[in-house]
Amino acid sequence: MGLRCAYDGGDRSDPRAESLLRAGHALPFCPEQLGGLPTPRPAAEITGGDGAAVLDAAARVLTAAGEDVTAAFLRGAQEAARLAQAADAGAALLRSGSPACGAGWIHDGSFTGRLTAGDGVAAAALRRLGMKLESI
Repeated sequence: MGLRCAYDGGDRSDPRAESLLRAGHALPFCPEQLGGLPTPRPAAEITGGDGAAVLDAAARVLTAAGEDVTAAFLRGAQEAARLAQAADAGAALLRSGSPACGAGWIHDGSFTGRLTAGDGVAAAALRRLGMKLESI
């Protein structure tokens, strides 16, 4: 949506998302920032599963240096779900590949750029609320 919240400080703008925001049909948020992580921040990937597994304490979110940032991702997912419920949102437009927002595809935890099927942590939390998820 043009906000500089990507891990590298970039904005990952998407015209469709920006149009929804301008029309008042979208609520911008970044689960990683909501969880307390700075921007920019080290890249992170889910190891041992996907976002649903992180929510169930069966997987972790780690940086390439091995720092465990799972707690921040869980806080961010909880806040994203709270915001979605407060806004009575039925759908979410999320950034593909992200360990927080990936909907359907995330990086595989190897830091090689490979993707695998699964949701990011916030996407999994939103899916558990019954929300329709769409990737950009």
